[in-house]
Amino acid sequence: MNKIKPLKKFGQNYLTDQNVLKKIADEISPELNDIVIEIGPGLGNLTRHLYGRSNKMYAFEIDTRVIENLQTEFPELILVNMDFLKADLTEIYNSEKNKLRVIGNVPYNITSPILFKLFESNTIVKDAVFLVQYEVAKRMTSQKGTKDWGILSVLLNYFGETKFCFKVSPNVFYPRPNVDSAVVHINFDDSKNDPEFNKLFIKIVKAAFGNRRKTLKNSLNNSIFKELDFSGCGIDLSLRAEQLDIEDFIRLTEYLEGGAYGRRKQKDNS
Repeated sequence: MNKIKPLKKFGQNYLTDQNVLKKIADEISPELNDIVIEIGPGLGNLTRHLYGRSNKMYAFEIDTRVIENLQTEFPELILVNMDFLKADLTEIYNSEKNKLRVIGNVPYNITSPILFKLFESNTIVKDAVFLVQYEVAKRMTSQKGTKDWGILSVLLNYFGETKFCFKVSPNVFYPRPNVDSAVVHINFDDSKNDPEFNKLFIKIVKAAFGNRRKTLKNSLNNSIFKELDFSGCGIDLSLRAEQLDIEDFIRLTEYLEGGAYGRRKQKDNS
């Protein structure tokens, strides 16, 4: 097992410090009836601190080199040899009849795609604990008016609450990354249960931050919404996106849903 070297193509940096691994496992603190999903167990370093704490644990691992060792060491683990981004979480939820709890030392290059996948599943995922790049953790947990307030922080505030847990030194990884890391804990809000509204909300947030230093009006005029008139939305279009709060983005989405965008979509679906 120790001869297996991390692969750059998978963004692998194995966390080796037992104290940090235990802290991450204790942060999610699984109970017996929980359905735990680990993303990228790798050598099983974090898995060892989670295995047996819940009656049902899934793990998605894309690296075929570690599959046999994981199956041998964790015989009750439901190990899926595939990319987590291609996983059907609804299928797992329907099978287990219980909300999912997600955890992982996620590759830095796919942190955002993983988060967007969970946004789509916000009603069936209870929470997620991730070890991510420190700068990304700051963006994930930032507040309105700060330089880190952007697409991720707005969406995470909309879909739930995100807590910055603790910082992690690069010295506890193999190979040693060039950046600091941090652990974050996301609790999802299942009341945001309108998929179409959620999709539109994500689109408007992305459009608003598309030209971060420009006014909201200019950003929207340079987006997929450029043909629409926002003059009656009730939001000051001379502001920049970073000056808006969650309620402002919700109002923008409601305005679009009930206005020209909503009518255009109804026409496209007819």
